[in-house]
Amino acid sequence: MKELTHGNPAKLIILFALPLFVGNVFQQFYSMVDMVVVGQTLGKDALAAVGATSSVSFLIIGFAQGLTAGLSIITAQRFGAQDIQGVRKSFASSILISLGVTIVLTVLSLIFLRPLLLLMQTPPELLDQAQKFISIILAGIFASMSFNLLSNMVRALGDSRTPLFFLAFAVVINVVLDLVFIIYFHMGVAGAGFATVIAQVAASLMCVWFIRKKIPLLQIGRKHFSLDKADLRVHLNAALPMGFQSSIIAIGAVILQSALNTLGTDVVAAQTTASRIDQFAILPMMSFGITMATFTAQNLGAKEYGRILQGVKQCLLMSGAFSIFAGLLVITCGRFFVALFVNSTETRVFELAQIYFTINGSLYWVLAILFILRYTLQGLGQAKIPTIAGIMELVMRSFAAIILTHAFGFAGAAFASPLAWMGSTAVLLTSYFKAMRHLKKLDQEQQLHLQIKSEG
Repeated sequence: MKELTHGNPAKLIILFALPLFVGNVFQQFYSMVDMVVVGQTLGKDALAAVGATSSVSFLIIGFAQGLTAGLSIITAQRFGAQDIQGVRKSFASSILISLGVTIVLTVLSLIFLRPLLLLMQTPPELLDQAQKFISIILAGIFASMSFNLLSNMVRALGDSRTPLFFLAFAVVINVVLDLVFIIYFHMGVAGAGFATVIAQVAASLMCVWFIRKKIPLLQIGRKHFSLDKADLRVHLNAALPMGFQSSIIAIGAVILQSALNTLGTDVVAAQTTASRIDQFAILPMMSFGITMATFTAQNLGAKEYGRILQGVKQCLLMSGAFSIFAGLLVITCGRFFVALFVNSTETRVFELAQIYFTINGSLYWVLAILFILRYTLQGLGQAKIPTIAGIMELVMRSFAAIILTHAFGFAGAAFASPLAWMGSTAVLLTSYFKAMRHLKKLDQEQQLHLQIKSEG
């Protein structure tokens, strides 16, 4: 396990973020491999059908991801404070909460799936394939929840490398099963769904094996699962706002997808393709942000306030520099990546995707700031303010979907994410500066106390 409470903050952040980045790349391969295989073997309509479900997946699976990330923050804080029994109790409480949420999410999502797809105005020619694909993904929520919970717990203890290996293993399984199910067994989009779920199950089992063999700190027994209402409340206060934040943001994506669905298959295919490439481009910025949640939580538990201040400044500079590079890359080279998904004869899809790249890539620097502010505040235990920022993202995406898309077509829709980033960042800034002032005050008091102690 790796403590982030000692050593050069910038070096630790990079070393922690790098495996996270590579791991996030592999995680994106879950969906990207599905898209490539589906697009190249089953055609544009099948590609659009899978793409039309991305916001639904984000709405439900995103809640699970946000929830487990929030749970792991409590674990990281206790690890930083060297509270061994607290870490084990946190792990047990997180398992109980995750199990309950998994059951509720699975039942509700499958019951309301088709009405939601109809509400989103999914094109009739895509509806059946879209439902077939996403119903399999949603039935496998348990696999996604398990892997996210276990990998986040491992990261909370400072190990961001091991989950990377399990993701790589899962991606290989996903690629092989995609090809087998779709090409050899002719299962269509359902094959892509089954491949993804099976790969996630495999990654979860690898995490279980690793924890049992290599992490004594997470060895828990029946006594740790006692229903401690106070402890459950602490975890729910951290986890639910982060889960709801992801879902609130996803609701905006659902509204936007609904508007895009009315513009035709070419638009849906272009949005699907461009957004997948966009997700790869922003992964390093996201990885820096996620790193700051663990870095901040551990150092808060260890009362290393000055290190938090130093780490935030260094991370803002590193992530900001990369955001400029990533923006230039997608604007100038995005068309080459689009060719991985669709046939070169689909010129309209290429044109629309380039509009998306130009608008989003030029404002990646705003997203870089947003990620650092959001995850730093979450690491400090301030989960409610980021949730309010998520509501602002919903408002801005809805504005783009309802007003700008109607007025400017796909170009208006392409502004949805940048507007959401700017709105959310504006909300976070006040709380961020207040938190930094408080940390600076605590650090000064701590340094004064140490000086007096040394002189005495």
